[in-house]
Amino acid sequence: MLKIGITGQAGFVGKHLYTTLALFQEEFERVDFQKEFFEDATKLNDFVSKCDVIVHLAAMNRHNDPQVIYDTNVGLATKLVHALEATNSKAHVIFSSSTQEERDNLYGKSKKEARELLANWAKKSQGNFTGLIIPNVFGPFGHPNYNSVVATFSHKIARNETPTIDVDGDLKLIYVGELVDEILKEIRIGDSKEEVLVPHTSESKVSRILFLLEKYKEQYQNNGIIPELNSRFEVNLFNTFRCYMDIANHFPVKFTQHTDPRGAFVEVIRLNVGGQVSFSTTVPGITRGNHFHTRKIERFAVIKGKALIQLRQIGTQETHDFYLSGDEPAYVDMPVWYTHNIKNVGDEELYTIFWINEFYDPNDPDTYFENV
Repeated sequence: MLKIGITGQAGFVGKHLYTTLALFQEEFERVDFQKEFFEDATKLNDFVSKCDVIVHLAAMNRHNDPQVIYDTNVGLATKLVHALEATNSKAHVIFSSSTQEERDNLYGKSKKEARELLANWAKKSQGNFTGLIIPNVFGPFGHPNYNSVVATFSHKIARNETPTIDVDGDLKLIYVGELVDEILKEIRIGDSKEEVLVPHTSESKVSRILFLLEKYKEQYQNNGIIPELNSRFEVNLFNTFRCYMDIANHFPVKFTQHTDPRGAFVEVIRLNVGGQVSFSTTVPGITRGNHFHTRKIERFAVIKGKALIQLRQIGTQETHDFYLSGDEPAYVDMPVWYTHNIKNVGDEELYTIFWINEFYDPNDPDTYFENV
């Protein structure tokens, strides 16, 4: 079993990699990293000595003074090299650099020099090093005004703010889940490669991204409609946007009931995308679910009985509790990377309708079990 440590474990990419590694517990063991290790050589040496693989993600992306970015990123790589030398480490070091390496800015220069520092360590010590040149990364839980324009736009639009475009350039993009797959591939291969160009998986103008996000806001956030999603990129962008919504105050969304002497009619879902609709009955006291998805879009609609739907983002402790009743039919949607369940908390049978955007595939279920 490989012991893997991630500098920058709490950052955007680091968080996704750390939580994904937990899905492969028979293959990988996670070595915990804390930011303060870089300020204490003893702790950093101890961390390095425990690792078979070190994924060096810790870096500064933005600062008012570009020199601070340069000094920080080169400084972090230098400290890591010192720890590798002090412990005579034979770990496979994987470094995340950027396609900005060749640009005339101090951030790009800092990433290139950091990569070269680690590559030189590997040559001198007969170590194992892989340098990844990575395009623009986007995905859920990125920091607005820091990680990507997608994070900034999604955050603002979800809060009824109006983003502005400074330069309507063409962006070469990779979804954070796809990047994690690339890192896992390099971990499993285990070969030294001083420079690996990670291919982008999508390309879009900034204005196109803004257009799509505003469409998701209007159709989904405002009206509950699942929008048309024409590519894997658009599914990933939509799932990214959903994670910036204030779900605690958005859900549950009550349906509009149309009643007459015959009974009631409720429209459960409007969608411009396919998928699968199911329903379940649940006896009192029983809980279903306790799992999460990394790509699927899912809706739970309670039409009879009383239910408690719970959501918790993986890696956090906060639980969102939503109480629904068939007396006022309502739905809750499941964001990606949120473990969720539904429990019958009433005295009668619970009727629930489920919609998910793709057919169930037992060979690729995208369903990971974890108690809320």
